[in-house]
Amino acid sequence: MRYTSGNYEAFVRPRPHPEAKKKRAWLVGGGLASLAAALFLVRDAHVPPSQITVLERSPLSGGALDGIHVPEKGFVIRGGREMEDHMECLWDLFRSVPSLEIEGASVLDEFYWLNRDDPNYSLTRVTEKRGQRIQTDGLFTLNDRAQKDLLRVFMTKRQDMEGKRINEVFGPDFLQSNFWLYWRTMFAFEEWHSALEMKLYLHRFIHHVGGLPDFTALKFTKYNQYESLALPLERHLRELGVTFQFDTEVTNIDFDLTQDTKTATHLHWIHQGQPGGMALSADDLVFTTIGSLVDNSDEGDHHTPAKLNTGPAPAWDLWKRIASQSDEFGRPEVFCGHVAESKWVSATATTLDPRIPAYIEKISQRSPYSGKVVTGGIVTVRDSAWLMSWTVNRQPHFKAQPKEQIVAWIYGLFADVPGDYVKKPMQACTGEEIAQEWLYHLGVPESDIAELASTGVKCVPVMMPYVTSFFMPRRAGDRPAVVPRGAVNFAFIGQFAETTRDTIFTTEYSVRTGMEAVYQLLNVERGVPEVFNSTYDIRKLLAAAARMRDGAELSLPGPAFIQRLLLNKLDQTEIGALLAEFGLTSH
Repeated sequence: MRYTSGNYEAFVRPRPHPEAKKKRAWLVGGGLASLAAALFLVRDAHVPPSQITVLERSPLSGGALDGIHVPEKGFVIRGGREMEDHMECLWDLFRSVPSLEIEGASVLDEFYWLNRDDPNYSLTRVTEKRGQRIQTDGLFTLNDRAQKDLLRVFMTKRQDMEGKRINEVFGPDFLQSNFWLYWRTMFAFEEWHSALEMKLYLHRFIHHVGGLPDFTALKFTKYNQYESLALPLERHLRELGVTFQFDTEVTNIDFDLTQDTKTATHLHWIHQGQPGGMALSADDLVFTTIGSLVDNSDEGDHHTPAKLNTGPAPAWDLWKRIASQSDEFGRPEVFCGHVAESKWVSATATTLDPRIPAYIEKISQRSPYSGKVVTGGIVTVRDSAWLMSWTVNRQPHFKAQPKEQIVAWIYGLFADVPGDYVKKPMQACTGEEIAQEWLYHLGVPESDIAELASTGVKCVPVMMPYVTSFFMPRRAGDRPAVVPRGAVNFAFIGQFAETTRDTIFTTEYSVRTGMEAVYQLLNVERGVPEVFNSTYDIRKLLAAAARMRDGAELSLPGPAFIQRLLLNKLDQTEIGALLAEFGLTSH
């Protein structure tokens, strides 16, 4: 396997693997990584679809790409997916998946046209004082010391960031800036999370730094992520002939390990309550999604809090059993062993009273009934004790959603701190109480909050113990390689498998691991798309530097006449022209 960029290999159709027709593929888990791997097996490796089986514990595919209507509770989304232009593997996948909305179009076509016609941007990113936009909204407020912290982390070697926390490498000036507020709430970073992952994010998305305050960097689907992404992908795979075996929990995988090779020999599972499994032959391939950000999630309802479930976690327990067989299979406890630091609560609020959308419109400055972009991403409440953020995407967010209802998604980074209106931690709150806190920060008069939260909205809280587990401080070897050294017939995929330069908590990472797994095990004669190279593009770096300085020009060292001399020298070079082009100098 190799990485490539450019058109030369982007549109190549690989020739079949010589033994492709003999292969059988078993995909453990029905999330995006597995669904992507299944399509790449068919499209690029030419494995017959009838010889591919997806094994999934739940009754639905999609994993964290969820979105469901529970009649007695309401609409439920555990999270949302932010996407951008340069998710090269994701768009490589969805160019081959037929749209369910537009005849003759792909999901990529549909997504591209939607975001071209209705580009995303936010008019209000941060509020305080019950719905008032903060005066510095749009500015990063990074002083010189905070800028130096960012530059130092950006330039430090990856190895030197291993095992460190964000608050160990960034000082208080940075952690009090708008930049950190925008960053942490957009990506769900906490101060105790991985400094290495923070560094990787800076490199991966340096071309989008300028879009952090207004979300011009982002693109969204028409509906929720399940109906817009997971469902068309699953339906296409079914139409091709791929088998889906639900209600199947894979409990272990046996491996034959020698000095030079590693071979998966047996799958163990429980299907519809009965133990079973499959002995694996030389022609069987196993692609296993290890770990899970939504494992042990619990839904409450409007009158019941979501519970924190710290009991047996099937996805994590499977990885632990696998990891116990080889040091090269990762260290799951690094990620799943810190529930207090990896959990948070989200909630889905469906409005039933027309008075509530009026407050949404006042803050977003757009009608939530337009069918177009509303908030353009999350709105963060800076003075919220929970550090609450909420968003209203294009409506309807579900195909079955009545036109008079609006679906909003809410989350809090500080789930165990008492709220400002509801004097309870978010994790202890019912849906109604979370709705009260949300309405309070929307600016609803306190005299109306109790009534509106009781009868004007239906809110479903969800507790996710492991949702940011992949952000825990880590070191090399904590995540196994997609295809471990000497692996003959198996690969690890998903957010906890290790691949180069890309960043987790993205749809792109899941798809990339699925693609790399298929391309390596079946020697697909086509390059995997390289991670977008913005971190090596001087233009992207200068644009980011200018934006981080809130438009302030560079100050050169020395007396004024030395500064003028240096600037005059620079003006005669390409460097000077670039500095002027990006507003870092006025010469």
